[in-house]
Amino acid sequence: MAAELSAAQLIERHRATLDKALQAIRTREYWSPYPEHPKAYGDGSGMDAAEGKAAFEALLGRRFDLDQTGTDDWTGAEASPYGIELGISYPHPDVDALLPAMRAAIPRWREAGAETRAMVCLEVLARINAASHEFAHAVMHTTGQAFTMAFQAGGPHAQDRGLEAVAYAYEEQTRVPGGAEWVKPQGKRDPLRLRTTFTPVPRGVALLIGCNTFPTWNGFPGLFASLATGNPVLVKPHPRAVLPLALTVRLAREVLAEAGFDPNLVCLAAERPDEGLAKSLAVRPEIRIIDYTGSTAFGDWLEANARQAQVFTEKAGVNTVVIDSTDNYRGMLSNLAFALSLYSGQMCTTPQNLLIPRGGIDTDAGHKSYDDVVADLAAAVEGLLGDDARANALLGAIVNPQVLERLEAAPSLGSVALASRTVAHPEFPDAVVRTPVIVSLDGAKPDAEAAYLSECFGPVSFAVAVDSTADATELLRRTIREKGAMTVGAYTTSPEVERAIEEVCVEELAQLSLNLTGGVYVNQTAAFADFHGTGGNPAANAALCDGAFVASRFRTVEVRRPQ
Repeated sequence: MAAELSAAQLIERHRATLDKALQAIRTREYWSPYPEHPKAYGDGSGMDAAEGKAAFEALLGRRFDLDQTGTDDWTGAEASPYGIELGISYPHPDVDALLPAMRAAIPRWREAGAETRAMVCLEVLARINAASHEFAHAVMHTTGQAFTMAFQAGGPHAQDRGLEAVAYAYEEQTRVPGGAEWVKPQGKRDPLRLRTTFTPVPRGVALLIGCNTFPTWNGFPGLFASLATGNPVLVKPHPRAVLPLALTVRLAREVLAEAGFDPNLVCLAAERPDEGLAKSLAVRPEIRIIDYTGSTAFGDWLEANARQAQVFTEKAGVNTVVIDSTDNYRGMLSNLAFALSLYSGQMCTTPQNLLIPRGGIDTDAGHKSYDDVVADLAAAVEGLLGDDARANALLGAIVNPQVLERLEAAPSLGSVALASRTVAHPEFPDAVVRTPVIVSLDGAKPDAEAAYLSECFGPVSFAVAVDSTADATELLRRTIREKGAMTVGAYTTSPEVERAIEEVCVEELAQLSLNLTGGVYVNQTAAFADFHGTGGNPAANAALCDGAFVASRFRTVEVRRPQ
């Protein structure tokens, strides 16, 4: 296959970016090569807003052709949470034909080496970045995210996570030299001499099982970690969110072909309605790596049954905030209101349980009773979302009927401190937009425990009255240990309480944010600086992104020869 892009060209384009990424994962400082503001694009730096929208609209009602091996049918039934039919059909795979073709692409990709693979991945990311406006509409109309969030989280922030994975993959593969001269002295006898080579060898075909809410942000780390370590990647999107990952596959295949590699290193596996393709693919012997984001039930099933594969899961947890005291009461309420409202709580990092001592808390605005705190938080959410235009920009649309069912069932679980209301969308009248509900619960009652110790994904949170901060800390420990948590938050002015909560999070392996009152929120993390999850509690068995996330995607093979 003739290459239009040489390794030297790719290195010239992208080596400096990789070097900066390698520095960033070591220093953990803020850094991003991808602008997050939509107005930064256009005029030679990728599609502008109008071009991106036109490119998205040109996809609607058509076949999304990828020219990949083993297509036996066409399928697709995506409908936008904003109420429009996408009408796009995707190639359905004949897996028995596709998987052998993907495996056949491995040797040349393996032999290319870690640097060339990294450069190809960075070229893919650069082209995705140039199409950020197109991706934004694709993400918006498959996930229900509002446009700005879809642009940022589905575009540059997701690209950051992909680049971060490439940097970790490169660092782990180059930790061992490509070769060495081994000389062992033997006293008066001639020394023993060996010439050794060390080759990073991929595990095999990787299966990426995409999620509905964040198909690129959650999908790019596994995709690029596997590809950069030499593994072909079969992308199985969520049936309601195919388009963002299909666009990714298309661009990856274009770059691979231009660089002289087999495009079947990245393929799409779109499924028919109710086919259960992920389950059948996951146990095939060709599948050696699985990346999954979604429900606990299927994540547990994968870990138990896909025994031939290295399985990375991000499942579900019960995220908790302990409210003990604060020296910025207004800032605390504002910060929590935003965290509960963003994308209608449809994030794996959104706080669910707010643990508040029933005797109240001390603040810079005086002592506040439990009822005061709950009422003031409800008022903060109402104030934030009182204007419909701002509410639509923050909430987005409800992504699926199950979220709406949980939202509507929540008032039956306790006393409603903040009722959800319907918000009309001026551009998309069929969109289902709802504000969050806050339910007040007495943590001492057994029926309340059943509610707050179960994940209630979506715009539902529980204000749980506990006897003391010490009880809140122990409930936090139990919640992380039994149910897992992607995020933990706490507000306190007490060094002793801070140490106690930090100790719980260290022992139970959960990421903690303390006293956030400004423009940083517990449910947002930045690539290169923050870890998404720890991989150490039931919410997830992997962190995005660290060395452990990439190191087991390959093995090092040593060959020894006498000198």
